[in-house]
Amino acid sequence: MRHIAIIGSGPAGYYTAEAAQKQWGDDVRVDVFDMLPVPYGLIRTGVAPDHQSIKGVSKRYEATALSDNVRFVGNVMIGKDLSVAELQKLYDAVVIATGAPHDRKLDLPGENLGNVYGSAAFVGWYNGHPLFADLDPDLTGDTAVVIGMGNVALDVARILSKSRAEFAGSDIVAHALDVLDTSRIKRIVVLGRRGPHQIMMTPKELGELSHLTRAAPRVDPADLPEEGEDALLEPGLRKSVNHLRSFAAIPESHYADYGIEIEFDFFASPKALIGTDKVEGIEVERTKVEAGRAISTGETYIIPAGLVVACIGYRSSPIPDVPFDEREGKFANDEGRILPGLYCVGWARRGPSGTIGTNRPDGFSVVEKIAEDIASGTLGHGGKAGRAGFDSLAAERGLDVVTFRDWKKIEEAENARARAGAPREKFVDVAEMIAARR
Repeated sequence: MRHIAIIGSGPAGYYTAEAAQKQWGDDVRVDVFDMLPVPYGLIRTGVAPDHQSIKGVSKRYEATALSDNVRFVGNVMIGKDLSVAELQKLYDAVVIATGAPHDRKLDLPGENLGNVYGSAAFVGWYNGHPLFADLDPDLTGDTAVVIGMGNVALDVARILSKSRAEFAGSDIVAHALDVLDTSRIKRIVVLGRRGPHQIMMTPKELGELSHLTRAAPRVDPADLPEEGEDALLEPGLRKSVNHLRSFAAIPESHYADYGIEIEFDFFASPKALIGTDKVEGIEVERTKVEAGRAISTGETYIIPAGLVVACIGYRSSPIPDVPFDEREGKFANDEGRILPGLYCVGWARRGPSGTIGTNRPDGFSVVEKIAEDIASGTLGHGGKAGRAGFDSLAAERGLDVVTFRDWKKIEEAENARARAGAPREKFVDVAEMIAARR
């Protein structure tokens, strides 16, 4: 019997568990650990609440979680409740699948002013992550600046611009919905260092901006390259740029019908955040693109802003005594191998890139490497205590472990407390989650 511990219950974790089942069948036991009492990681607290179809992938993970040889071990923090070294003594292989839950820093003057947030924090706030439930952003200013040209920036801009009625069917948490309902934001500036041909936004997400009831997108036609240059783009990016061209063609009179404008400011690099205690504006330098890179021009201007959300990427969370690449913000690894018996997968391995589905081949790849290391004798000859050993250690330390059966009770309670039309109302406090299972 082989015993595998996976740290992290998001997509990368459950795809790895699925791969282990396919590799060893009934001859493997997999324990999936999570610091929270609830599973699914990014699916629960990262995917936009109005994208319920994407969240549906959790049903696939549930099928894996409910199988006899996979177990969810919630409310256990590796690095605090027990160490990676202790896990390695108990399990044949330990796989880190913690994702990249922390924001990359802007490293700009004024970054620590009030009402300046990274996207992990801001998205966590409206998605009900316990670490960010008390964020309490101030939306009384008339201008918000969203830094970044990827789908997360689009998510933030869209959530800030939606009316309460447009959140019907979503699982946005009540505390965020109430704050958004009183928002006075009239202008949302999406700031990008480079131009339309360098965006990371996908066509579906851009297209959603055309269907908002109280907000309209704005693109300066002068920012767009000659239309013939679009032919050199890969098909998905070409579709995205077509959306930008349609936004640029919106007549000025159209905006009078909307209370909010979502303005794309290309060739614009943030230089400093301005304010005393709270952000009041952002200094921006105009850029030009040469060979795909943003080059400074020296021309600067100020955008008044009462809220700034930086959507510029994420970093993994270091774990004591595990080699970590500080520059890249991920675990130091060679194609998923960190040390003998210790592996990483997903964003913890490659950094924050790819889609949810990208984690599936990643999970299967790391299991193949574990199988290779077992075959070569690198991981020894089995016989480790596995989950029985962990259970003894957990009892000795008084850990309050949350099982998948417990999670289903929490989920049932969340579904029961949902507002009309919503699939659930998430608990945003760990103590409330644990109480709900009882």
